[in-house]
Amino acid sequence: MNVPLQPAQKQALLDYIALLQRWNRTYNLTAVRDPRQMLVQHIFDSLSVVQPLQAELRRHGREESAARVADIGSGAGLPGVVLAVMFPGWQVHCVDAVEKKMAFVRQAAGVLGLANLHAAHARVEALPVLNADVVVSRAFASLFDFAILAGRHVAADGCMLAMKGREPLDEIQALQETEWEVARVEPVSVPELNARRCLVWMNRRQGNL
Repeated sequence: MNVPLQPAQKQALLDYIALLQRWNRTYNLTAVRDPRQMLVQHIFDSLSVVQPLQAELRRHGREESAARVADIGSGAGLPGVVLAVMFPGWQVHCVDAVEKKMAFVRQAAGVLGLANLHAAHARVEALPVLNADVVVSRAFASLFDFAILAGRHVAADGCMLAMKGREPLDEIQALQETEWEVARVEPVSVPELNARRCLVWMNRRQGNL
C-alpha cells in the first residue's frame, strides 16, 4: 500500500490489536478473533484509505495536517483509531450507538496516547453537527442511509467516503433521491485479503452546497 509507518505507529497498531483481543473476550466487539486476521481485516483494511484520504484533502486545497474526520458507525474504532495513529494532527471523531464500543475507543485513546481521538456514544442523526472535512464509514449502512443520516455532519466543502466491497451499483442508483452523488469509485487493494474493496467518494450535488 506504500504507507510509511514510523516505529511508534507500528507499535501503536499492534498495541491496539492486543487491547482489542483483551476486550473482545468479554465484550464481543468484533467477530474476528485471530490476531493475524485482525491485522489483515481490520488494520490493513483501514490503512488502505490513508493515501486516498491524503490525496482527496490535497485535491480540495484543505490543510491536510489539520483535517477533521468523522468515522460513523465506527464499531471498535475502525478506521478511526488507525487514522488517529497515522495522523496526529487530525481530529478524529468516532461515532457509534453501542456504548461498549465507544467505551473501548475511549480506552484505546488513553492507552495509545491519542489526544486527537474522540468517541461519541450517540445515534448519528441525534449528534450535534461535526462539520467534518471527511465523513467516513466502513460497513455502516447503505449509501442512501449513510447520506441521509450522516450527510449533515459534512462541512460545506467536505465529502463523504464509504468503504465498500464490490461496487454497489444499486446503492449508487438509490442516491438519486438525496442531495448526494457519487464523484468516483476507487478500487483499493488490501494485502492478504481475498476480497474486493473499493472506496465510494460522494459530494453534494451542485446547487446543494
